[in-house]
Amino acid sequence: MTGKDKHSLLKLVPGVDRMMELAKHDARFTDIPSGILKTSIRHILEKIRNSILTKGETRISDSAVLSEIFEHACSITAPRLVSVVNATGVVLHTNLGRSLLCEDALNNMKSVAAGYSNLEFNIKKGKRGIRYSAVENILCELTGASAAMAVNNNAGAVLLCLDTMAKGKEVLVSRGELVEIGGSFRIPDVMAKSGAVLKEVGATNRTHLKDYQAGISENTGLLLKVHTSNYKIQGFTSSVSLTELVNLGKKTDIPVMQDLGSGTLIDLSKYGLGREPTVSQSLKSGADIVTFSGDKLLGGPQAGIIAGSRSAIEKIKSNPLTRALRIDKLTLSALESTLRLYRDDSKAVKEIPTLRMLTLSFEEIVSKAEKMSEVFTKAVKNQAAISLMDLSSMSGGGAFPDLSLPTRCILVEPFHMSAAHLEKKMRMHRPSIIGRIENDRFIMDPRTIQEGEEMVISRALGKILTEK
Repeated sequence: MTGKDKHSLLKLVPGVDRMMELAKHDARFTDIPSGILKTSIRHILEKIRNSILTKGETRISDSAVLSEIFEHACSITAPRLVSVVNATGVVLHTNLGRSLLCEDALNNMKSVAAGYSNLEFNIKKGKRGIRYSAVENILCELTGASAAMAVNNNAGAVLLCLDTMAKGKEVLVSRGELVEIGGSFRIPDVMAKSGAVLKEVGATNRTHLKDYQAGISENTGLLLKVHTSNYKIQGFTSSVSLTELVNLGKKTDIPVMQDLGSGTLIDLSKYGLGREPTVSQSLKSGADIVTFSGDKLLGGPQAGIIAGSRSAIEKIKSNPLTRALRIDKLTLSALESTLRLYRDDSKAVKEIPTLRMLTLSFEEIVSKAEKMSEVFTKAVKNQAAISLMDLSSMSGGGAFPDLSLPTRCILVEPFHMSAAHLEKKMRMHRPSIIGRIENDRFIMDPRTIQEGEEMVISRALGKILTEK
């Protein structure tokens, strides 16, 4: 195509004013703000011009251009944070938002968000109150702590505690406990930001009490034990128990802190899961401070919980950094509602989604898988083979790293497209459906598929596999 031909085609591209006028009479654009509409029109018209110059595009119709403008405008105005269907079998999927909130938490959040609240107002005394009071009493009740508080997340909790208890001082940590959490954040990095000085003791696989004893100096401000909740060291290993560290702390008058990471309030081993130290066990061992997450094994909103002795917690509360890391009213309302369920372990396991999914029996999983398989088989209309296979689910979220949860997965083998193409189509569907691929089969795990979502998956499979 000659330059003259391209110039002629460029003249056919409609102007912004014309497309604005056409959009005014198109019902699809009724709720699209004029600013967004203008941006989309300019974007699409520029795209058409570039196409003419590079490819010699010749088909330009008002209806086609309007449709492109509408799609672009929708992409701009659509929410970026959306719900997805987690069919991966990873219960605490960090990339997918970790814990789902229980009904009580959702209801309480809605109530608090819809009106004013007593966030920092003491109704009894009729004067300013403290936001931590919403959860402090129940945290103390459930853990045996003398005092407690919550901040925005556990990394923040650790940072705040280190800044308060050991700024400018040495903190002794076993080399085998210098963990890295999601997003490449490491305990040494958090410690450096707090102003505390990291002092490593022992070796990666073996640390003894004498290593801590040898590491203590006049500038030692804290003994820190980090629970390795996201990995396990096996083989020729040795570590110092929290009780031993607490006894050393008492002898040397140095406070002891434990970061439990995922943290749990109940012993989940009685439900067939691995044994993780509970918060109450750590506090009974004598730790001055225990920190843990709200949105992992606790099954609540993102939060960092600090529990321990009253003297330590009061120091932490008075740290100016606390305000920068403080928890908001919606998170507090969800956290309180979640914690209230722990007054009855069986009720917590039944009503907190994270615990419910983790403790599902294999028989319950098999029943879910078989029912879903029947629904999906009808939906795909001979466009794919639907089968079942026994595989494993994962806890995720840096909890139970070596735990394998038996599950029965649903396998989809499409006849006219690759499993990779199906996975992409399912992922791009709205709502997005996230599964995994193994041996050219799209795999979905019923453990993390919520009630009613099987119909969403069914409709998506039917549409994707049967569309021409």
